[in-house]
Amino acid sequence: MLDCADGSASRVVPPLIKRLGLEARVINAQPSGRNINLNCGSLHPEVMAAATKEFDADLGVALDGDADRAIFATGEGRVMDGDHVLYAGAVFSQDRGELKGGAVVGTLMTNLGLEVALARRGVGLKRTPVGDKYVLEEMLRSGINLGGEPSGHIIFSDLSLAGDGILTLLEVLRWLDATGKPFTELVSPLRQFPQIIRNVRVREKVPLEGIPEVDTAVSDFRRAVGERGRVVVRYSGTEPLARVMVEADDADAVEHHTRRIAEAIDATLGVR
Repeated sequence: MLDCADGSASRVVPPLIKRLGLEARVINAQPSGRNINLNCGSLHPEVMAAATKEFDADLGVALDGDADRAIFATGEGRVMDGDHVLYAGAVFSQDRGELKGGAVVGTLMTNLGLEVALARRGVGLKRTPVGDKYVLEEMLRSGINLGGEPSGHIIFSDLSLAGDGILTLLEVLRWLDATGKPFTELVSPLRQFPQIIRNVRVREKVPLEGIPEVDTAVSDFRRAVGERGRVVVRYSGTEPLARVMVEADDADAVEHHTRRIAEAIDATLGVR
């Protein structure tokens, strides 16, 4: 099941898939210049995932408008993000002695579950600020050949220094062909922690560290979950937003503390 996001992949990927001898049902591949990413593609992977299940496809993929991201779905309609791709790629490369640097590179938003699953395989995870340029910088600095973001930006530096959704799709297909296993099985050891990301519109961007109400809410979370969770509080680089990301092995704790931290930011910096 192939969702081209009514973007640049629309005229490239369908004939590529056909050349590979694969059967694909293609959706959202009629760009008008106005409908790119509109309720489709990797920004709305649930559309592709539902179609993958409905038509009993073996694999689903949703690219974004400029095709540098790829989000997948299993035949059961379960969405698989960039963390799943990193896990499957790390295991595949490690088994063949091709994983360089003994680690993969993720970002502050990479799920803690990936770090735990990789650690069981003896593979490390290096985190960078959000942005594929920071991922690439760390990969080059550390001699690591696999990195990416949950959003579906994946970099295979042995093949290209750019995040490329089409290349990511080809790599995933290669893993499936080489192993003879469905994607579900390749990523089955990965159990992502419950995670919530909440945006708070702010009137100004003063340092969040040092605001007593925010510091207290964050400290309460860390005291409650210890090493079983993570919190990231940062500003958007392009919008007047503070982003709160909370993850832990307890879904109720994630919901409670996300709300508390967001309310603390809103009470002190929120737009009224």
